[in-house]
Amino acid sequence: MNSKRFLIGNAAGFSGDRVDAALPVVRTLISRGLPSALFFEVLGERTVALAQMARNADADKGFEPMLDRLLAPVLGLCLEHGIPIIGNFGGANPQGAARRIAALARELGLRPVKVGIVEGDDVRGLPLETYPVFEADAGIDTHGGDIIAANAYLDAQPIVAALRGGADVVVTGRTGDPSLALAPLIWHFGWSAEDWDKLAVGAVAGHLLECGAQLAGGVFFDPGYKDIPDPANIGFPIAEVEADGGLVVTKADDTGGRVSVASVTEQLLYEVHDPSRYVTPDVTVDMTAITLEEIAPDRVRVDGIAGQPRPEDLKVTISHDGGWLGEGEVSVAGPNCRARAMAMADALRERLRIRQLAVRSRIDLIGMGAVHDNDAGDLTRAHAGPEPVEVRVRIAAAGPHQEDVDQAAREALAMLCCGPAGTGGARWHTTRRVATRSCLVPRRDVPAQARFLEEQA
Repeated sequence: MNSKRFLIGNAAGFSGDRVDAALPVVRTLISRGLPSALFFEVLGERTVALAQMARNADADKGFEPMLDRLLAPVLGLCLEHGIPIIGNFGGANPQGAARRIAALARELGLRPVKVGIVEGDDVRGLPLETYPVFEADAGIDTHGGDIIAANAYLDAQPIVAALRGGADVVVTGRTGDPSLALAPLIWHFGWSAEDWDKLAVGAVAGHLLECGAQLAGGVFFDPGYKDIPDPANIGFPIAEVEADGGLVVTKADDTGGRVSVASVTEQLLYEVHDPSRYVTPDVTVDMTAITLEEIAPDRVRVDGIAGQPRPEDLKVTISHDGGWLGEGEVSVAGPNCRARAMAMADALRERLRIRQLAVRSRIDLIGMGAVHDNDAGDLTRAHAGPEPVEVRVRIAAAGPHQEDVDQAAREALAMLCCGPAGTGGARWHTTRRVATRSCLVPRRDVPAQARFLEEQA
């Protein structure tokens, strides 16, 4: 591979993102006529734990539930044009996701697809209690819950190995988010695993792209202050990377949103604790000398990226059983709804006292006081102002026992007949809670590897 430019497109920033995002990105990659790769980033901090719960209930589950919808529109195009796909959509079951991708290719009438699988992030077998807690998580109380999942943020090298082995698709579980974009750059350009400045460029490219539409205006636009065109069709991002470390970020053609210095700045600083030492599994990035220049509409050049050696430890997120969370909501509408909503809140609070349910709870008045109250749900400071036309009374309850939590949430439903006048639109649900805390594990204790799906299509 001797092309001096490489394109990386992103088509998802979390599990639940837009499933129609990939096609415009892939069409743009094809139209540019350059070597390229596509990646999906779908794992949040608790997503792997929820996936592990799903796998515990059904051994065939535990990977991204929208996998078919994400890949079906673009799998054939990527195979035809030699665009490898990388995704952490393996969740807690990368092999299951790989099998499903192979089956999907068969169902779509495509050629056999070579699927690489990255393993090693699941470290539940390690003596996790012996490793130092990540400093930012030192104060987190996991309430003594059992460990559900423990996953290390792997570096890019196993993905690189899979690409070098000819993978059309690489499925991972937990990896460093920037590593998903850095890996194809190392593979294409042959960058050394210790060329810190170039690795830092790839890590910044991945950091800018991994939240999907945020680079082009998602979680950015604010009507009248920070406007973007066609927000219903925000384009997903593409990075243009040069062999010597040049970086330009843009977005899919014929889509909405806007890539600007302002939007790139916000995404650059997103989830960065120390810009002088942004730690990834592959490289430590120094962002303090970065400059941004809009060289054309929707094209921003990123310069001044510097790298330092990667950390000796890998971050491991340990997910504990946090019990149950129940939420109930009911609407109060019409004249005097403020007073009726506050009366309902008082009644709900008293109902929990009467029933002696083993829950921790709070009550919010959405549309009136929720954004003005303190974290304890204190309603005494509900704002004065124009009378609202509707207030949603929300009760949230958490505790170790599903039945108590469910009953607390259902008290909102009971307000349909037991509450004040003008009440309706009740709903409730109960879900498992996950409490997470991280520790630092020497990378020598985390033997990651890449292999290929044996059951190829």
